[in-house]
Amino acid sequence: MDTVLISEVGPRDGLQSVKATMATAHKHAWIDALAGAGLREIEVGSFVPAKLLPQMADIADVVRHAMTQPGITVMALVPNLRGAETAIVTGLHKITIPVSASEAHSLANVRKTCAQMLDEVRRIVDLRRAQAPQVLVEVGMSTAFGCTLQGAVPEDDVVRLAEALAEAGVDEIGLSDTTGMAQPAQVRRLFQRVRAAIGERTGAAHMHNTRGLGLANCLAAYDVGVRTFDSSQGGLGGCPYAPGASGNVVTEDLVFMFEAMGVHTGVDLEKLVAARTVLAAGLPGEPLYGMTPGAGLTKDFVYADGRTPLDTRLLSTSGACA
Repeated sequence: MDTVLISEVGPRDGLQSVKATMATAHKHAWIDALAGAGLREIEVGSFVPAKLLPQMADIADVVRHAMTQPGITVMALVPNLRGAETAIVTGLHKITIPVSASEAHSLANVRKTCAQMLDEVRRIVDLRRAQAPQVLVEVGMSTAFGCTLQGAVPEDDVVRLAEALAEAGVDEIGLSDTTGMAQPAQVRRLFQRVRAAIGERTGAAHMHNTRGLGLANCLAAYDVGVRTFDSSQGGLGGCPYAPGASGNVVTEDLVFMFEAMGVHTGVDLEKLVAARTVLAAGLPGEPLYGMTPGAGLTKDFVYADGRTPLDTRLLSTSGACA
């Protein structure tokens, strides 16, 4: 039985992309519900100045609460050394650093060139080595598949940056379709090239659904050996510095696709759909996306590990046909 890791990024990527600020107690409840559904890695927020992202002002408290959940990897985004210093003190398991393959996006997003961000990554890795060797360091390479500000991003640039990040001591380097410009053939090709260059340090596929290709791109990445996938409950997410970029791949739909294929995610779809209620309570009126919660599970649905759904309310009752 093949297995993939679904890394839930909604509490960070999703919440920083909406205008409303979810109350801390609601964040705790949502993270508890996600962990209860079987998600084993959750990006719970980002260590950025509250004046820039007030939605993340309570990040230290959120991390401490998430750390009480057994069996999950608690991770958070840090854009610079100062953020990493603050994050490591909380005792979290993993930090992720956004490093753009596009100069234009890098300057807009973190106000540093790509070369300056590479230097920042080296400083963060040195900090980790000295103070918290147990903390994993991941880079999510933004705009790896194209940039709405710069335009095309040469694949050679992506591969060279991945090699430099691996040499700097980063544990995992994932590729992010920040702007929703990727298509499956490109995803297969670029992940194959990056894996050939850096081997097992090749990390997650982080896909957005801007043009409806999110799941197709995840499947393309899976076909060439990727086994970690970022997604967001309800499809929340986006990027303020990537005009036109919409939300992430919907966790519920991604889990359904893999489980229906016989690929084990460890996620209970019934509990995951129930967690949407907790999310909705914390963000009243915010649109939530996803096809599986509305359509339900197919009548013959069986989890990859052989379990059958316990909640028959999620089984499809539609008799319509084309």
